[in-house]
Amino acid sequence: MLAIERRNEILEKLQAERRVVVSELSHVYDVSEETIRRDLEKLVNDGYAIKSYGGAVINENINIDLPFNIRKNRNVVGKQRIAELISRQVNDGDSIMLDASSTAVYTVKALKDKKNLTVITSSVEIIIELFDVPDWRVLSTGGISREGSFALVGAQTDRMLRSYHADKTIISCKGLDLAAGITDSDELQANNKKTMLEAGKEKILAVDSSKFGKIAFTTVGMLKDITIIVTDEKPADEWIQKFEELGIECVYPE
Repeated sequence: MLAIERRNEILEKLQAERRVVVSELSHVYDVSEETIRRDLEKLVNDGYAIKSYGGAVINENINIDLPFNIRKNRNVVGKQRIAELISRQVNDGDSIMLDASSTAVYTVKALKDKKNLTVITSSVEIIIELFDVPDWRVLSTGGISREGSFALVGAQTDRMLRSYHADKTIISCKGLDLAAGITDSDELQANNKKTMLEAGKEKILAVDSSKFGKIAFTTVGMLKDITIIVTDEKPADEWIQKFEELGIECVYPE
């Protein structure tokens, strides 16, 4: 096993169990404890973990961007629920914009029974996922590739997005707060998501319940910028009331 593969597995274990122990990992991977300490040191330096006695604990800071393959495997059931609900909002022939979130990947998987969709996306993963869908038109935004996130970002991405008007924009976020609005951890991706919202007639926010009440580093937009919120659990009453005040449709599993 390559060192990067081992570190990714350790990071997945950290995400699931919140803490790892050097001696246990040494036994699981059949390597020395010194090798495991070096792995954990790398994860600490990258901001994913915090050293603890005999091992490490997960860094809970929401502004830390996890590798895409790790994010894709978090809360899979919740993302699949959201994707199924979003699929009901999309009609044959629609043009849609999708960000580079892991939720967006599950969304296109759920949309594959739709016909003649036009997809504009900043996600390399989505472009690869849709290679086998013959009757869709898939447009890449272009832009600077962001290591580890499979995202295309930057000014070129914005220029491309501004040249289109989509029936529906579908984005995700790292935090959703009643006062701070929609926030994300990466400024370039946040700017691109903001441009997507401006270009979409219907503006759909796909956000799992863990993001409610959280505030990340930079603003994508305010609640009033959204027309539909799709989530995996019924929000608290204060959120439902706010959505009603702003005329936002809130969709969740019944």
